[in-house]
Amino acid sequence: MKNFSILGSTGSIGKQTLEVVSQNPDKFKVIALSTHKNIELLISQIKQFKPKFIGVVDLEAAQKIRDIIPEKISLVVGLQGLVELSSLKENDVVVNALVGSIGLDATIAALESGKVLALANKESLVVGGEIVIKVARAKNAQIIPIDSEHNAIFQCLIGERKEDISRLIITGSGGPFRGKKNNELKKVTVEEALVHPRWRMGKKISIDSATLMNKGLEVIEAHFLFGIDYDKIEVLIHPQSIIHSMIEFKDGSIKAHLGQTDMRIPIQYALSYPERLSSPLPPLDFIEIANLTFEKPDLETFPCLKYALQAGKEGKTYPAVLNASNEEAVAALLNNQINFTDISKIIEKTLNAHTPLEVKNIVTLKEAGNWARNKAKEIIKTISKN
Repeated sequence: MKNFSILGSTGSIGKQTLEVVSQNPDKFKVIALSTHKNIELLISQIKQFKPKFIGVVDLEAAQKIRDIIPEKISLVVGLQGLVELSSLKENDVVVNALVGSIGLDATIAALESGKVLALANKESLVVGGEIVIKVARAKNAQIIPIDSEHNAIFQCLIGERKEDISRLIITGSGGPFRGKKNNELKKVTVEEALVHPRWRMGKKISIDSATLMNKGLEVIEAHFLFGIDYDKIEVLIHPQSIIHSMIEFKDGSIKAHLGQTDMRIPIQYALSYPERLSSPLPPLDFIEIANLTFEKPDLETFPCLKYALQAGKEGKTYPAVLNASNEEAVAALLNNQINFTDISKIIEKTLNAHTPLEVKNIVTLKEAGNWARNKAKEIIKTISKN
């Protein structure tokens, strides 16, 4: 029996993680859950999974739930509360399913406590990869990626030597606007951008998938997770999303991870590793699939991927600035302040205005992120939505 804290339990990945837990009650036990402010769903989860601890980031929401939950449940509040849940001595595994860079402190706390970290919060590595990996090595703590692409690479690397790798190939569906050109994207709606053709995801990651920023963030994440140079990491558009990623070795052999397009499979593997549990889904029907196709990403129509690759290679505080400006731009789109194509313009202008710094500590990263958010907000104010 493994004990789990699930940070972001009311989000898309968090809910699917609890589905996996509920299907394997003899294997997994939830000791802590957290939400930003969705206390209605959190209360439902508390009734079903009976955690000992809960966390609520929003102070007003925390006050509301304080009077509802049983006294035997401990409540922690704010971002510091997430750090406390990550550090619980009862934890065997911490599932970081938070959205955005707010997950960084919790990631570091879990690793400093020597826990296994099941990581769905890619921004932790995008923003603070150097520091995160340094802590993981110092504490001999394991990171098991939940993202389907990185989980696929993780599995393909088992039994292999890093020095034998010639390429990591990260696949992506191409999002809802694959094949369109820039002039066609100027008038797309938020609703259209949120309809992903293959995956069931939250709003932020759905927009990132539509701009291809998500693939760029995944390249940076893979660089730190697996210690592979950026020149050896490629992005390949694969509309069917059956191959979740591939590794090419120096002898020309390629390992590919194939599976259903459903996040419960990589989530379950991350929770049960090194054991494999029975699939919650029917097996792949290759006759029904029939064809697997591949394309190069269109960096001119989807420049967010290009900016992410550049920021990753430049290093220093560029990835933190990239991530913060993207978060602000996506939030502005979701609030109907800007058009879809403005996202890349905001990121480009913010990156161009940045003077990079060496990453010495978390403070440096947070200062760069705060600068980028303020700069992006300034740029957003100058944009007139047509």
